[in-house]
This record gives sequence, structure tokens and C-alpha cells, in this order.
Amino acid sequence: MTADDTTDALLTPLGADEWGDDEYAAFGVLLGIPGEKVPRAGSGHALDPLNFDIIGLLARHPKMAGAFLTFNGFLLQRGELSLRLRELAVLRVAATRRSAFFWGEHSRVALDGGVPEADIARLAAGNDGFTGTDLLVLQATDQLLADGSLDEPTWGRLVEAVGTRAAMEVIFVVGTYAMLATAFQTWGLAPPEGSAPLPD
Repeated sequence: MTADDTTDALLTPLGADEWGDDEYAAFGVLLGIPGEKVPRAGSGHALDPLNFDIIGLLARHPKMAGAFLTFNGFLLQRGELSLRLRELAVLRVAATRRSAFFWGEHSRVALDGGVPEADIARLAAGNDGFTGTDLLVLQATDQLLADGSLDEPTWGRLVEAVGTRAAMEVIFVVGTYAMLATAFQTWGLAPPEGSAPLPD
């Protein structure tokens, strides 16, 4: 995030001198380590909290951040929904809600997780070219964003395709990232430097 990006921000990530025990403990929840073992802000370590603007923002309310990151960490690291399907859903949320931050951040996550760049580009334009479970998850995501719920036939197809637990996770992934997109767009969080731009 550059100085220009923060000019109109309503809320900015914590600075190095604003991190304390509660804030480190909140980040530690996501990392799965005690707060005292989290690298210190400004240390230059790969896990330096200053490298993660999203964490720096959430940690302005450390108790809420700790509770939320426990849940979000489960969705990202221990859920039953595959990385590919999860990231297709997150990227569709980013495109629909016009979240430059999440498009940039999760384009990278998707690529690192093996989702081809062509699929990411195709997703930004709609559902053409997707089939099977990919298409079903994208259609379910679109329905959740438009209607706030899934109809019975879509839910039934989703459960048949991925199982009840993963189908439940689709709903929570879409809801979580729609909520986060709303929060970060309100506060003015800029996308990571050098990240993929949000398509038109």
C-alpha cells in the first residue's frame, strides 16, 4: 500500500509501534502459534505482521480478529471444500462485489494452489467454459450473492457433487468473503502491490 492509497482510507493497518500482546495473539491464531512466537512488527521476517495489511486492519479489534481468524483459518486450511472450488467461489465474490483487494490477493492464492491462469481469466467474464462441479459452485455463488440463499434444487445438486459438509462450506466461504469485501471496501484497503488488477 502506497502513501497515495492510504490518503482516503477510513481505517489503516496497524503501524509497527501499535502492535502489542493482544494484536500478536490475534495473528498467532491464524498462524497456529502463541502470540509471543509471532515475529515482531518491523522485523523484516517473512511473517512480519507489517507484510499483511489484512491482518493489520483486523487486529485493530484484536479480540474480534482472534475469533474471526479461528473461523477463517478453518475455511482456508482445514475445510473439506477443495482449494480450487473455494478459490473459484472467492474470486467470483471479488468480481461481483468489485473487490480489487480480494481479486488481487486470491488470484495469487489460486495460482499458487494450481488453478490455471486461463480459468481465472475465464471466471471474470462469466460461467462459459466451466462444467461439472466448477460450474455448479459458480452458479451457487452467483445465486447466494443475488438472492441471499440457495434454492432447493441447487442445494441438492451441490450436496450430491461435494457432500453436505463441503456444500455447507460453500455458503460460509461466499458469506465470509462478501462480508470481508464490504469491510475492506468501506475502509479503503488497497490491493497488494503488484497483484493482478480487477478485470473490467
